[in-house]
Amino acid sequence: MNRADLNRLTTLLACPTAPFREETVATVITTWLSRAKVPYFRDPVGNIVVGASSRAEYRRRVRTHGTEPLRVFIAHMDHPGFHGLRWLSDRRLAIKWHGGSPAKKLAGADVWLATTHGYVARGRLANVRLDASRHGMHSAEVVIQMPSWKARPPAGVLYGGFRFRAPIWRTGRRLYTKAADDLVGVFAVMQTAIKLCARKRRAPFLGLLTRAEEVGFVGAVGHFELGWLDNARRPIVCVSLETSRALPGAHIGKGPVVRLGDRRTVFDPGALQVLTETAQRILPRRHQRRIMDGGACEATAATAWGFPAIGISVPLGNYHNQDDKTGTPAPEYVHLEDVEGMLKLCQALMEPGLSWSDPWKQQRRRLRTNLRRYRELL
Repeated sequence: MNRADLNRLTTLLACPTAPFREETVATVITTWLSRAKVPYFRDPVGNIVVGASSRAEYRRRVRTHGTEPLRVFIAHMDHPGFHGLRWLSDRRLAIKWHGGSPAKKLAGADVWLATTHGYVARGRLANVRLDASRHGMHSAEVVIQMPSWKARPPAGVLYGGFRFRAPIWRTGRRLYTKAADDLVGVFAVMQTAIKLCARKRRAPFLGLLTRAEEVGFVGAVGHFELGWLDNARRPIVCVSLETSRALPGAHIGKGPVVRLGDRRTVFDPGALQVLTETAQRILPRRHQRRIMDGGACEATAATAWGFPAIGISVPLGNYHNQDDKTGTPAPEYVHLEDVEGMLKLCQALMEPGLSWSDPWKQQRRRLRTNLRRYRELL
């Protein structure tokens, strides 16, 4: 990854974000897309659609006849975090948590606070209440420290998440950050779009950068409910790009993961075969294959709405800011080589002439050869 691309990635990882509070991320992304002359627009749900300038252009892309599938790359702009509810005193804010979280040693944990204009204060958690499962946070209070405001903002405009030594830092080839999930995937969608645009080739590509994935795929579901992908005149393949909990068989630093499924479902076998063959060709011995059942992703939402879906994951340490060993608040981390591998796979999936229409052709050829070898024993 060159210096400019790494700077884009680290800038994005430093952005504040939470479910329904993705505007800072959206502003950074749309600024870069505009500079690169990549078309985009916002759908009625607030998701960013990349690769088309309007709903009309989007619909034209879907209704254009073709054997090459339209690849819809999906990543989400949010990360678990809290919303301000009401002021309890000048420096004490009641909050509601949205999404997963650690469940241990939360009292006194450091947090950051932001508005749509960026970071505005620091604080510490107090009076924490866990959710019904006792596996994550439901609500709490934040004791405000180091506010930058002159006039206290309304509670409802404040949001935040766990704070660590910095929003992002690097140790060797690892990037540590307050939120890698799923800003790494957002970065990959953006980079894929920019590189396709630079080639000046009209590719069967759309990107969908969604809101509020962490509370049940809300942005993706809202988009599918619009019906814009219905009655397509060409095949549709949704490609979920995620930053997923590292698991046995999906190790940090061993390459991106060809995701066979998530906690909810397995993915489309034909499209997965194309992805597998592509990974074997582009990243021999530098990719992994696994059902990433540490969580669910937007490929599940696409599958539920009837669209073939596959997934690529970057293995993630300290998933949802929960230390892998202790369960206490900790920064997430990813390996740069895994991120670079994801970018290569995304670019390779956009190559023309992949075996989408007959993904099992080579496998049939091998099996027929084996049949001939053993026919006399039948």
